[in-house]
Amino acid sequence: MTASGLRIIFTLDEVTFIQNLVFYIEAAYKVADYGIWERGDKTNQGIPELNASSVGMAKAALEAIDELDLFGAHGGHKSVIHVLPDEVEHCQSILYSMLPRASTSKEIDAGLLSIISYPAFAVEDVNLVNVTKSEIISKLQGRYGCCRFLRDGYKTPREDPSRLHYDPAELKLFENIECEWPVFWTYFLIDGIFNEDKIQVQEYREALEGILIREKNGLVLMPELYAVPPEKVDEEYENPHSVDRVPVGKLPHLWGQSLYVLSCLLAEGFLAAGEIDPLNRRFSTGFKPDVVVQVTVLAESNQIKNLLQDRGINVQSIADIHPLRVQPARILSNLYTMLGRNKSMKLSGRPHRHIGVLGTSKLYVIRNQIFAFTPQFTDQHHFYLALDNQMIVEMLKTELAYLTSCWRMTGRPTLTFPITHTMLVDDGTDIHPAVLATIRKLEDGYFGGARVKIGKLSEFLTTSFHTYLSFLDPDCDLKLFDDRNDDCHSPDSEYGDYPADFCEKESQDELDQYINDVLQSTALKSYLPPTSNKMSQPPVFSANHSTEEILSIMAKTKGLEVPAVSMSLPTKVLNTHRKSLNLVDNPRFFETKDCENVLHLPKDAHGDLDCRKLVDQLKECPTLHDQADILYILHILKGADWDTELDGQYGVTVHCLLNELYRKAGLNQEWGLIRYISGILKKRVEVLAEACTDLLSHHKQLTVGLPPEPREKIITTPLPPEELTDLIYEASGQDISIAVLTQEIIMYLAMYVRSQPSLFVEMLRLRIGLIIQVMATELARSLKCSGEEASESLMNLSPFDMKSLLHHILSGKEFGVERSLRPVDSSSSSPAISIHEMGHSGATKTERSGITKLKSEMKQRSSTPSSPTSISPTGSSGDMSWGDRKGQWLRRRRLDGAINRVPVGFYEKVWKILQKCHGLSIDGYVLPSSTTREMTPCEIKFAVHVESVLNHVPQPEYRQLLVEAILVLTFLSDIEVNSIGGIIHVDRIVHMANDLFLQELKSFGATGSILEKDTATGICHYFYDSAPSGAYGTMTYLTKAIIIYLHDFLPSTGCAMQ
Repeated sequence: MTASGLRIIFTLDEVTFIQNLVFYIEAAYKVADYGIWERGDKTNQGIPELNASSVGMAKAALEAIDELDLFGAHGGHKSVIHVLPDEVEHCQSILYSMLPRASTSKEIDAGLLSIISYPAFAVEDVNLVNVTKSEIISKLQGRYGCCRFLRDGYKTPREDPSRLHYDPAELKLFENIECEWPVFWTYFLIDGIFNEDKIQVQEYREALEGILIREKNGLVLMPELYAVPPEKVDEEYENPHSVDRVPVGKLPHLWGQSLYVLSCLLAEGFLAAGEIDPLNRRFSTGFKPDVVVQVTVLAESNQIKNLLQDRGINVQSIADIHPLRVQPARILSNLYTMLGRNKSMKLSGRPHRHIGVLGTSKLYVIRNQIFAFTPQFTDQHHFYLALDNQMIVEMLKTELAYLTSCWRMTGRPTLTFPITHTMLVDDGTDIHPAVLATIRKLEDGYFGGARVKIGKLSEFLTTSFHTYLSFLDPDCDLKLFDDRNDDCHSPDSEYGDYPADFCEKESQDELDQYINDVLQSTALKSYLPPTSNKMSQPPVFSANHSTEEILSIMAKTKGLEVPAVSMSLPTKVLNTHRKSLNLVDNPRFFETKDCENVLHLPKDAHGDLDCRKLVDQLKECPTLHDQADILYILHILKGADWDTELDGQYGVTVHCLLNELYRKAGLNQEWGLIRYISGILKKRVEVLAEACTDLLSHHKQLTVGLPPEPREKIITTPLPPEELTDLIYEASGQDISIAVLTQEIIMYLAMYVRSQPSLFVEMLRLRIGLIIQVMATELARSLKCSGEEASESLMNLSPFDMKSLLHHILSGKEFGVERSLRPVDSSSSSPAISIHEMGHSGATKTERSGITKLKSEMKQRSSTPSSPTSISPTGSSGDMSWGDRKGQWLRRRRLDGAINRVPVGFYEKVWKILQKCHGLSIDGYVLPSSTTREMTPCEIKFAVHVESVLNHVPQPEYRQLLVEAILVLTFLSDIEVNSIGGIIHVDRIVHMANDLFLQELKSFGATGSILEKDTATGICHYFYDSAPSGAYGTMTYLTKAIIIYLHDFLPSTGCAMQ
């Protein structure tokens, strides 16, 4: 209305009020509501759900109001509304992942017409618009209009008007007799006018003429809906769309009537399309030119600039670009908290949220100075991913691709990439090779599939998009330092930053002071003594210890009763806090070790632990690991804020020292230690809640912790960051490193669901605990080492390698894991490991070039106890023998079971088979046939229900066999059989197939280990490792088992199953 010339907003107070409404709407992509029909879940029991119609409308509203001057032609910068582009993009990606579905309980909804066409035009992908439109026409259109959604009971003859809710099984009664609403034809009519489709316009005008009601005075009225007459319900059940319906409800239906009048005015030429769409939303599906991302590489200091010049790369340093200013993204997050503040209306401004790469790729004009902000992924203050240079390069690649596909503003995106001191190697004398290679690739003009242009920031000023942050102007009422909310600042500071600022102290205004204040709050001080090589007395830890052992000692010093855990410690050279961590084998109880290596904990006169002496022992620790263990004990006993008074200095808290140790571990790239300290500090990925919400909004449920429930916690709705972190730590039990790794993996999954959604096809629930377990199993199998060593190797993988390993597991590609010939860093205790994809011959590149022999000599010979068939796919020669293929199908099933992957169309087939029996029993849990009375085959709600039953099976490979058995069963749904019995026990079918397999093996004379069964499930290991197809494939035996099991119900011809 404002854009069309009307003046609605008159005061700046009203502007800030509207700005605050924007903050609410920004979160629409993760807020479950009651949708366009104000009913929520279609059982009408008041259950809110995420609705595509709400997300689409919010996305369109945010785009429409962004940079809009609410005072119209009479305004200025202060009356402009600001929307952060990343929030719009969140709405868009979630909307795309949902359509053509409307919500979890509605597989299609005619209300989506309002977002794919007039008035919202929220979807830019023409194909998605057309798919959604054709789904509405094929599933919902009738002779009098369209149903709202399948099994909609509103005003049908079978609805009980005395009840507000429906019983779940009652929904089946409404099938084929749903009321038809003429209002949706007016949407199709207006859509035809916007698309200039004369046939569509003509078709729907004629259709509407036939169903409108004419009054005596010539007025044409639009009824609310058409219902089946009560006496003809059975006839309509038999032959859908055959019965003449009667108008019911309001007459006229004002919503429909107004749209009908509008459509007539448009169709007859009295209104032009642009007059009812002044913001030009109708062009959203139009052609868009390729985006070129402008990249400016800046050196943190002159030393780094000179190092790059030696390599033939000319860049500016941060000081060189004055008067332009560069700051980290967290400064922008803090500045945006001032937006929308209004004391008189008690409005607190924008919540402190992470700013995404779209937000940091604009230039900002603040108090007549131009600011550029570095992207969040280069900021090392929050989580350790930015400490891995290869990971930074990987994230740069992802973000450039994201900018290319998601940038919608005028001008080009400008990404500022800083080269910092942490990107140096060889004691600061050279730049990390991955970073150098990246800069060279950027100079070529293409990087990771994105078109890029590298240059100086000053050259990009005219082609970049500028945002004026006028709410920070000195003449605004806002005071930057008034009641400043300290929650905005990261309390755990680890790194020094860009040079504090480039203004003279005298000229510093309030803005400079504010920025410096935020940077100072995250500046680092150094207290921790260096590690010692001299051993003046036995160290605190004569061996490395597990978390459980340290905790039990802590408990004893506090006088608590603890389970009998030996006070002596295992002497294996493994990582400190994880001696007992074995993600591969079944957890065993502690065995009492011999007492030669006991904790040398200093005691005071009363025999209690002497914490002051423990602090002094920090100076005598030979490794950073030992310092970490001492600080962990102090952290548990005394808390994070205890003043250690190290070297007589006051204010040196345990938290302070842990942060410093974290930084040292980061410089040494000791990833196991970094994850350990992150766990002690309870660090969380800054974007953890957003990552989790991304996955949930793409209809992926999450579980954290190892199965089974209740230890495994299910996450089905977005949670606040603190609650989410607490849940992860609770599910991880005593092991803090697992809690940190869980967050890391959620982060990677969210990166992949945004950049490669195809990896997640037919996966509904992502079980992080099982994924971590499978990653460790894969390392144990490939490296031929014990479960404990594999778990340690996993914890010591760099973030980049961890992400690669996860990608290989998700993509289902064959891959090899090898120990590197030389350790990456001699000071690190972690074995250096490289992960690479297998070639067509099944061997890795190095093996094809003949280095195999050297590699195999380095590998240990012990095999993993959990997997009797585990033989490394990287065999001893380039030729693949049977030995190399051994274990392949067991592994495939284990991977697919862990990530809950099912065959395409699986859930719809399960729905059909449930129509022919009373239910499926899986591992003691029943999936009843009554669910089909409530849910339709393509509903996500139904798929989630099937998953929840399958997830009671703790062994991933056994779960996958059960999925195969159900798949074979579903072939029966196409046979002309009305019923295949009562409750079908799927486990029984699998065990029958296993017995048939064993009988056949015995008939071939097999004995001994070949016939060995898995103790947990009773299934033969070789059956797990059989291919699904072929004469001796699992499908063959499962089919035979089903024919025996259902013998009485199958047709006697005998050929039907073939």
